[in-house]
Amino acid sequence: MRLLPTLFACLTTLAASAAAEIGKPAPDFTAKDKDGKTVSLADFKGKTVVLEWYNPGCPYVKKFYDAGAMQNAQKDAIGQGVVWLVINSGGHKLNESNGYYPATVVMDEGSKIARAYEAKVTPHCFVIDAKGNLAYKGAIDSVPSAKSADIEKATNYVTAAIKALKDGKAPEVTTTKPYGCGVKY
Repeated sequence: MRLLPTLFACLTTLAASAAAEIGKPAPDFTAKDKDGKTVSLADFKGKTVVLEWYNPGCPYVKKFYDAGAMQNAQKDAIGQGVVWLVINSGGHKLNESNGYYPATVVMDEGSKIARAYEAKVTPHCFVIDAKGNLAYKGAIDSVPSAKSADIEKATNYVTAAIKALKDGKAPEVTTTKPYGCGVKY
């Protein structure tokens, strides 16, 4: 029984060190996409990667998808050679009536990816640089509302991070407080 507290402390330290930290290697993962194809973060070495946590019923996610803003951001990023992965940790059914998904939708069985990145809400976003290091984590934008009309007023942190990395710079803003609906573990 004396060993149990020591073991717990070691595991807690190990779990804390595995969390996604700015400037450190992003936690690797392998999962299936919505079509059953295996996707691994390691497959995208040398490319900027965006991870976007997703729940189609969340009003904060709908803010972007219903207006087509998320799909347009995905399409623009993909056009620049960025890999955009929509992480579905809750086993949510995709709402195809809200439009197309230009990004790859990854099914996060058991919320393993969410735990590795400590994703808290949808849409919680992470940007990984071409070296595989985490460059940005937090909110998609600067206006924590569920109103599509607020998109134009906001600074989009994800697109700003992508632009900075494309220009060979670190993002000006690397961490923000995410907002949205809680990720279901």
